[in-house]
Amino acid sequence: MADKAATIEGTLERFIFFNEENGYSVAALQEHGKVGTTTVTGVLTGISEGENIQIHGLWKEHPRFGRQFQFESYRVVPPSSLTGIERYLASGIIPGIGKKMAQRLVKHFGLETLVVMEKAPERLTEITGLGKKKIAKIVDALQEQRAVQDVMVFLQSYGITTGQAHRIYEEYGNNAIEVIRSNPYQLSRDIHGIGFKIADQVARNLGIPRESNARIDAGILYVLMRLGDDGHVCYPREQLLAEAQRILEVTIEQIESAMDRQLGQKELVQEEYEPGLMIYLARHHRAEVNAARRLLALMSGPKSLPDIHVEKAIEWAQKQSKIELAEKQKTAIAAALTEKVSVITGGPGVGKTTVINAILQILETKGQQVHLAAPTGRAAKRLNESTGSQAQTLHRLLKFNPALHRFDANEDSPLEGDVFIVDECSMIDISLVNHLLNAIPLRGHLLLVGDADQLPSVGPGNVLGDIIASGLVPVTHLDVIFRQASRSTIIDWAHDINQGFLPEKPSASDSLSDLYFIEKNDPEDSLDVIRRLFTERIPERFKFHPVKDIQLLTPMHKGILGVGNLNSVLQAALNPVRSAARKTPGGLFEGDKVMQIRNNYEKEVFNGDIGFVSHIDPVDRKAIVVIDGREVEYSFSSLNEVIPAYAISIHKSQGSEYPAVVIPVVTQHYVMLQRNLIYTAITRARELVVMVGTYKALRIAVQQESGRSRFTGFEERLVREKAEFLDL
Repeated sequence: MADKAATIEGTLERFIFFNEENGYSVAALQEHGKVGTTTVTGVLTGISEGENIQIHGLWKEHPRFGRQFQFESYRVVPPSSLTGIERYLASGIIPGIGKKMAQRLVKHFGLETLVVMEKAPERLTEITGLGKKKIAKIVDALQEQRAVQDVMVFLQSYGITTGQAHRIYEEYGNNAIEVIRSNPYQLSRDIHGIGFKIADQVARNLGIPRESNARIDAGILYVLMRLGDDGHVCYPREQLLAEAQRILEVTIEQIESAMDRQLGQKELVQEEYEPGLMIYLARHHRAEVNAARRLLALMSGPKSLPDIHVEKAIEWAQKQSKIELAEKQKTAIAAALTEKVSVITGGPGVGKTTVINAILQILETKGQQVHLAAPTGRAAKRLNESTGSQAQTLHRLLKFNPALHRFDANEDSPLEGDVFIVDECSMIDISLVNHLLNAIPLRGHLLLVGDADQLPSVGPGNVLGDIIASGLVPVTHLDVIFRQASRSTIIDWAHDINQGFLPEKPSASDSLSDLYFIEKNDPEDSLDVIRRLFTERIPERFKFHPVKDIQLLTPMHKGILGVGNLNSVLQAALNPVRSAARKTPGGLFEGDKVMQIRNNYEKEVFNGDIGFVSHIDPVDRKAIVVIDGREVEYSFSSLNEVIPAYAISIHKSQGSEYPAVVIPVVTQHYVMLQRNLIYTAITRARELVVMVGTYKALRIAVQQESGRSRFTGFEERLVREKAEFLDL
């Protein structure tokens, strides 16, 4: 009978469908004492196949799939049969217990197996192969599993996923439910992947009113954090009020009152700039203020370099390398040897690496200690390969301490060294530049190298652009394309697009080029071409490995040519031999190409790092991902930090280089078609670019001079602080 409330109990046979993002499930339940399975639907997380559950809900008649049970709540009940206990233990829910160990446990302890494991775990030593360490691991896993299930039961129907529940428990421990009850909005602040909307739903169900101070405060912070994710360090007060009202659905007066209270509590900071009143999160304001002051202090500090006859040094470097430097390259070298802080910028093929190598030769000959660094492991590796000198990530240079979650190199414990050369500076956000400037001794010299025309950093700020725009630091803009690079269509196109010119369509010919444009008007046709480019055409003609060497870069996340769908298509095409036994809950298989999507300092992996899943252990519920030749271990609950990476967004490609790049350029991506986006995508390729789509879409991108500007106060603050500094 449809629409009749009921409670049913049984064993979860299998998941028919599971949405990892919100936990919505369609599952087959074997009801106790009945033949056949019942289809149940609802938010079902924290549960594994083989577990016994009791669920409460309504019988519904689906027009296509027939009778189903749509549940509203559930709870786990211990299995009561030998088969149920064995299947429950073999499900992988407890790390360290697989199918064979489950059989041995049930054979030895029978119906008392779960009671023994919970009440008398010391008896597990009766099983051969279970030592004290493994037993302790099992006991810890059981305790965590019970605690996580308690959290899940408390939060069921709120869209909390299994991975999020584990992270809630890891963050709050046994106090998780108490913390959530007292202030559910802590979830959106503390737990990655849980936003304000989920926390707000929990709060509303706990009876917290819409107009409560806690809700409005959390909403304002949420809006500012989301704007920070979009790159803004601060935001105009009036626009912030409007955006917060849209999210919170309360009056402007209530939001203004809350904002003023947060300003008084120093959670927010307000400053007046040319656009008007700007609001900062306190941590972003501290970073910006301190970075400006440290940069000016460094510029005015004592010089550590010996006197160098610049012209002779440059002439010597040319002879050593058997090259002829362009005038602007010489200017850049002179600035690096004489100024405390200088900038080198320019596009591909203009000789930035040549300048760095000349500077290194001169300084090392003079006995100076030089540090080379870049924001990411990939960029540092490229810098190492291009210079032959040791280069490291900024986090390693600054001695990040994962135990204390801070940098050990700082103002009180500065780095040792004379000159610090940092590449790919367009990727550096306001927080990281603050830590860098804190750690450089005031006697040191700093050279910032990067392409200011690329997309700005993923994190808040426009650091390189703001420093250049301030006019306070000597900047050399290299713009001469050298002979070897001038034979590259990739580089010609990059410079044309960067200057706002639509390049001529490359002619179709049998001779090998490094850039191709395949015209396809229909997105489905484009998708088919892209699949064949990876599986046949590029590997056969250019001998590139389809997974390791070719990277698909796309402007959008959604749609047929967005990141999500392209990954599904390419995963199926490029990793076809996939074992269900070697699959993670999120749908990753051994051999999959993946990307880290948030900084994890403990693992020393960072947002944008790419790796390959080398091993999945369903018993211990973990996966091994090889990143830059290093094995990194992830528990299943932490795998939300990685996503498939056959296709990635252009934003995520910053600082990387790939042998070959495929780029869909279609009018369906209109909202994201911008000049610096396409420029960044093209310049990620070392040897080959293939664009698929329409010239109309490319024209749109070239005509869109820039994307949305970022709100930062760094440029104006540098000018202000400099004026105040001179007045002292």
